[in-house]
Amino acid sequence: MTSSTRPSGRMADQMRQIELIAGFSAYAEGSCLTKFGNTHVLVTASIDEKVPPFLRNTGKGWVTAEYGMLPRSTHSRMDREAVRGKQSGRTQEIQRLIGRSLRAVTNLELLGERQIKIDCDVLQADGGTRTAAITGAWVALMAATERLLLNGQITRQPVTGQVAAISCGIFEKSVVLDLDYAEDSQAETDANFVLTADNGIVEVQATAEADPYTQDDLMAMLDLAKKGAGELFQHQQKALDTLS
Repeated sequence: MTSSTRPSGRMADQMRQIELIAGFSAYAEGSCLTKFGNTHVLVTASIDEKVPPFLRNTGKGWVTAEYGMLPRSTHSRMDREAVRGKQSGRTQEIQRLIGRSLRAVTNLELLGERQIKIDCDVLQADGGTRTAAITGAWVALMAATERLLLNGQITRQPVTGQVAAISCGIFEKSVVLDLDYAEDSQAETDANFVLTADNGIVEVQATAEADPYTQDDLMAMLDLAKKGAGELFQHQQKALDTLS
């Protein structure tokens, strides 16, 4: 692609610096510190030997997620949602997205009647917190399920595929990959893609902030998202390799 006028100086198809640090938490069964540039998300996976009531006696497990932003993860301090007494609609939407994304690549029967709870805490936000959370959550989930295997609590790996997420958008009339906050806040179109390593699509969230985008625009964003996800899949595997 040609040179870009992006605030960061990146090319249109260039991602931020990505770093996935598996095993970051000393106590969680699985964890990953996920860095997409200046967006940093700590993801932990905790194993609970009980399932939600609606799954009792079904032989199936569950994967669920919680998401939150620390009070000073942005330029000004925000109150913790626990202090406010309720979660925002945004928080609920993001944590449901994370859970759906992970369940899309998990065989819940192989997991058995246990639950894996994924906690995604945004330490620092510069755009793309949900995509960073999903990408790191897969690493944490894999680490937790590998522990179940090593302990003999399950006999087969329940995670059946690889999933990652990346943002794309239209910024100053150009399709760009992996938006930071400066772009996200001014983008004409903002999109998030949740993709699997076997070329599957779990979810697409694409919103026009100004003029409607076209089908060609959507396909161009999808092409960039596939390129970005391919890089993320490699980072995920390298992070897991450090645990072996």
